[in-house]
Amino acid sequence: MKYKDRSGKVILHDTKQDKLLKSIYNNRLGRMLIKPFLSPTLSRFVGAIMDTRLSTVCIVPFVKLNQLDLSEYKKKYYSSYNDFFTREIKEEMRPINKEEGVLITPADGKLSVYTVKEDLHFTIKNTEYTVASLLKSERLAEKYKGGYVVVVRLTVDNYHRYCYVADGQKGKNHYIKGVLHTVNPIANDYVPVYKENAREFCRIRTEEFGEIIQMEVGAMMVGRICNYHSCKKVKKGEEKGKFEFGGSTVVLLLPKDTVEIDRELLENTKEGYETLVKMGERIGRKK
Repeated sequence: MKYKDRSGKVILHDTKQDKLLKSIYNNRLGRMLIKPFLSPTLSRFVGAIMDTRLSTVCIVPFVKLNQLDLSEYKKKYYSSYNDFFTREIKEEMRPINKEEGVLITPADGKLSVYTVKEDLHFTIKNTEYTVASLLKSERLAEKYKGGYVVVVRLTVDNYHRYCYVADGQKGKNHYIKGVLHTVNPIANDYVPVYKENAREFCRIRTEEFGEIIQMEVGAMMVGRICNYHSCKKVKKGEEKGKFEFGGSTVVLLLPKDTVEIDRELLENTKEGYETLVKMGERIGRKK
């Protein structure tokens, strides 16, 4: 995979997750074997196991495999693997940029950003989507014509809690059913990602950036997208929810002429790089 950090340093690196998916999707047998794992029933079953005390045996091997520094996280006794997977980080490790007029990233991950062109099509790692197919609504999609789609892709080694990106009034959660599947772009040559993934989104009315949409997308073996709130006033940096076991994605839809996205993020995406980001970092400013 091709990444850049915020300083512009190029990182060519495949995570353990990337390598596994490449081996599965690059041969016919692997693609045949993975089919049963796309079942929502199996996903719920695995999710239930990951909620049990027995699943704690997976924690130490996972920490070693992904070289995690647990000193960055709040100390606690983990009652299950999901309890560990959704562990809470120390506040000082993820400072929130609270400067007025600044838009922040909702999560740790690998960020790409696309302009919603006139025909309402955009590309995520060589797979074409429309805002309307993502939202299942032509009417709602029309509001974001000429705006931006920001995609933050999480892998299993990332921090799996996410926050609100601006102050505003949050509307109700809208859940869209789907076949749970990996959001790793290696799979995109064979399976259109978002058309098969369960996802949940809300509309947030903000004074600085207009009405934005924040969407959480589930992945293979993720039984739940755990959002905390229904309709309420929210604050930038306030925790919105968490993903349980598996890699996942957060998507932002931003209206036209409301946000000036940081130039390096646009340039990196255009050049085929994802940008490494951490929750609370600036990604743009009020236009």
